[in-house]
Amino acid sequence: MTTSTLTTKGQVTIPQDVRQRLGLDAGDRIEFVEIDHGLFAIQPATDDVRTLKGLLRKPAKPVHIEDMNAAIRKRGAGR
Repeated sequence: MTTSTLTTKGQVTIPQDVRQRLGLDAGDRIEFVEIDHGLFAIQPATDDVRTLKGLLRKPAKPVHIEDMNAAIRKRGAGR
């Protein structure tokens, strides 16, 4: 069993072997999931791409690929 110590600030260092097995790197987010009363699991906080559906509204009128390419060329020329 791998253990870690809770600091006075409430911080814990996740041991290297646990980080490796979870595929975690610096800056990754994790979730604490209660699986039973007082028993938690740690898992990477990854969202399914389908959760993004509906975040952006559709444009009022369709945008044609030629218009997109023109906007990209115009924007790129200004750099």
